[in-house]
Amino acid sequence: MKKKTTIYDIANALNITVSTVSRALSGFPAISDTTRKAVIEMAKKLNYSPNKLASALKSGKTYIIGVIVPSVQAHFFASIIHRIEDGLKDSGYRIIIYQSNESVENEINGVKTLLEAQVDGIMASLSLETKDVSHFAEIIEQNKPLIFFDRVNTDLKVPTITLDDVKAGYLATKHLIDKGYKKIAFVTTAHQVKIFNDRLEGYKAALADHNLPSIADHLILGGLSIKDGRFGAGKLMRNNKPDAIIAGDDFTALGVIQKLKEIGETPPAIGVIGFANEAFSAYITPSLSTIDQHASQMGKECAKMFLNMISQENPYAKIEHVVLNPNIIERESTDKKG
Repeated sequence: MKKKTTIYDIANALNITVSTVSRALSGFPAISDTTRKAVIEMAKKLNYSPNKLASALKSGKTYIIGVIVPSVQAHFFASIIHRIEDGLKDSGYRIIIYQSNESVENEINGVKTLLEAQVDGIMASLSLETKDVSHFAEIIEQNKPLIFFDRVNTDLKVPTITLDDVKAGYLATKHLIDKGYKKIAFVTTAHQVKIFNDRLEGYKAALADHNLPSIADHLILGGLSIKDGRFGAGKLMRNNKPDAIIAGDDFTALGVIQKLKEIGETPPAIGVIGFANEAFSAYITPSLSTIDQHASQMGKECAKMFLNMISQENPYAKIEHVVLNPNIIERESTDKKG
């Protein structure tokens, strides 16, 4: 077996001390640029790979961040993860991704697993099932940064990055009203998750502001998936059918469109709008109008907030709440003139 290169090998090759090599590799300011450059070049030449475990034990840091999301299949969460990774790489941090798959039990296991891996902090977007967030308290007790993003809970006093979801629900509804739709339904989750409750609040406020009725039959509470969208659309079109449907997310909206096309009500004959601006939304037929939740900006803010937290002795000394503004991506599914 080939012998692993150590800092002793680099020191011998350059005829300098081991401590000089160690300080040069760790960026110690007293080391000259010439020496640092020579050490780094020799390290590359000898294929030196630092012992990260030993460094972590010595510094108390692993330079690894845990990120818990409901699913990486959603382009929205994948985009957030990409921007978190991009925002932390220059500071030497890497990430471990854990999917809850919308299960609170998986989420609890994720927190436990990531803490056992000695991560330096955790960022999380909550599962649909999550009501009690006490399983996150251990992160705070260990004085490690905890950040909630997108789907948050305010029971724990931690920083958050969210969308203005009341405004998002209002914008989606007003967009349909401005397009001439009058009987607007909403297909969303039955789970009591803040962002979906906020969107529903915005929907009801927009109807009231425009003197349109909030019809009980036009609110379908179920799940968030293509299957749920198909079911919701089918149920809505059987009785007191609406002329437009807001879906809880773009996957649900895709199911709504599929079902409407099957029964000869292809949008925009019945208007459809979703949330998240998933990658597929621009390419389906008809293309899907949606609320842009600014995934990239949300990921960028997560990384920035984490770096701010670790710069303080107490990461919770200053708790920030960043709220992003939604905007509409208008496409064919709500274009009555199209």
